[in-house]
Amino acid sequence: MTRDELAAGLAEVLGTVAGIDRAAVAPGKSFAEDLGIDSLTMVEVVVAAEDRFGVLVPDDEWARFTTVDDALRFLAQSAVAPPWTPPRTR
Repeated sequence: MTRDELAAGLAEVLGTVAGIDRAAVAPGKSFAEDLGIDSLTMVEVVVAAEDRFGVLVPDDEWARFTTVDDALRFLAQSAVAPPWTPPRTR
């Protein structure tokens, strides 16, 4: 996925879950200060983003997301990495 596709998908998630105008979502925007997302809503956003993008966001990672760009960087890195496959046992 391109960064623009990730940004559009995240804007869609924020619009659906938090009622944020998609046009207001920009990389430099703060989730709390600019977009008014509290910690409970952020949990809902993360769960919806996990479903939308097929990734798992560990608690210690999403707690560091202060801006939209933080989330986009994580999603971009996660989208590039191949899915983990457990080693085969004999």
